Amino acid sequence: MKNENRNYSEVTEFILLGFRVPPKLQILLFFVFLLIYMVIVVGNISMIIVIKINSRLQTPMYFFLKNLSYLDLCYSTVIAPKTLANFLSNEKKISYNGCAAQFFFYSLFVATEGFLLAVMALDRFSAICSPLLYPVHMSQEVCVWLVTGSYICGSINSIVQTTFTFSLHFCGENRLNHFFCDVLALIKISCVDTFVNEIVMFIPSALIIITTTTVILVSYAYILSTVLKIPSTHGRCKTFSTCGSHIAVVSLFYGTVFFMYAQPGAISSLEQNKIVAVLYTLIIPMLNPLIYSLRNRDVKDAVKRILCGK
Repeated sequence: MKNENRNYSEVTEFILLGFRVPPKLQILLFFVFLLIYMVIVVGNISMIIVIKINSRLQTPMYFFLKNLSYLDLCYSTVIAPKTLANFLSNEKKISYNGCAAQFFFYSLFVATEGFLLAVMALDRFSAICSPLLYPVHMSQEVCVWLVTGSYICGSINSIVQTTFTFSLHFCGENRLNHFFCDVLALIKISCVDTFVNEIVMFIPSALIIITTTTVILVSYAYILSTVLKIPSTHGRCKTFSTCGSHIAVVSLFYGTVFFMYAQPGAISSLEQNKIVAVLYTLIIPMLNPLIYSLRNRDVKDAVKRILCGK
């Protein structure tokens, strides 16, 4: 109810408008999203299991890849089940606390994945440019600390984003033009000045992207320089092929995240952003295990040995 002195009202739930399509298409979208989510779950869990049980894959690169699969599984699970339920529901509601929780964990896992991709670039840099010191630079303890640091940085970003976003006032308007609780949609329906929130959204996102992409680009600059010094063409291709999957994943992930959060005016095109959001919340987590399994001979051999019972 509105207060006479302050033109605010207490919002206890939000309505996720999702995709504005006819009911028949809603059913079709449900089955498409369900299929995608099933592939995500099966693909990423399979990747985790294959890496865990195969002794040949107990290396730093696959330790990071296992954590990447875990993050893909987590942040798609934060989004997909509620989205699937809303396709079959007329109300499409999510509680205020549920929205805050979804936003927090989504921000946590996505930011952590950005840092983990930078860590994976450092791993490839160390393996190719300093192979003799690689066991020291990427010891088990160092790997654990790098992954832990990624989660800590992701948690800090998530706490800041969630605190500022859910300190906004919503004056009765609770319809989010999105299929999950995204910061852009929440800012759009707020009835107070959101300039500070837009700055808080833009600056940390830009800093994370700039910092992690700098690490990735510098790492690959050294890798490329080292690879070009290899005399044989076969040797150069074989060495650089270990980076191909990572480059593909990085390009997909950072391209969509930059388009969404690290460009001025991103808040003004929510309909377009919903399509892009499908890419990084569902399509990328589905493609990552496929990219790594199809382009990686060790993973393919491990899968074949498991299927053959060896």
